[in-house]
Amino acid sequence: QVQLVESGGGLVQAGGSLRLSCAASGRTFSSYGLGWFRQAPGKEREFVAAISRGGSHTDYADSVKGRFTASRENAKNTVYLQMNSLKPEDTAVYHCAARVTNRLYYTAHLAAEYYDWGQGTQVTVST
Repeated sequence: QVQLVESGGGLVQAGGSLRLSCAASGRTFSSYGLGWFRQAPGKEREFVAAISRGGSHTDYADSVKGRFTASRENAKNTVYLQMNSLKPEDTAVYHCAARVTNRLYYTAHLAAEYYDWGQGTQVTVST
C-alpha cells in the first residue's frame, strides 16, 4: 500500500496553466503504475492520464490530449500533471492513483484497476 498526497490545485483563468503534484510514501514507487482522475460536481469520476512504471509510456483522455502532460520522478516518489490551456470544463477535484504492477509499460485507464488513491486537489478554471 502507498499513501498519496496531491498538491498544486487552485483557481486559474481559462487559458492558464497549473502543475499538480502527487507525492507518495514508500520505497517501491517505481513498482507502481500511476494515474490521474478527476471528478466534477454531479459527475462520475473520469480518467485523465496514466503513466507507466518508468515513465516511458503515457496515455490520456481525448478531452485533455495535447494540453495535459503526465510525468514522474521515481527518485522523488512524485508524479506530476502539467495542465495547459485550461478550460472551464476542466474544473474538478483531481486525484492521483497507484497500482503495483510487474508490467513495465502498462497504463491503466479504469478506476477499478487502481488500489490506492489520494484525497484530491481542487482545480477551478474561471471564464
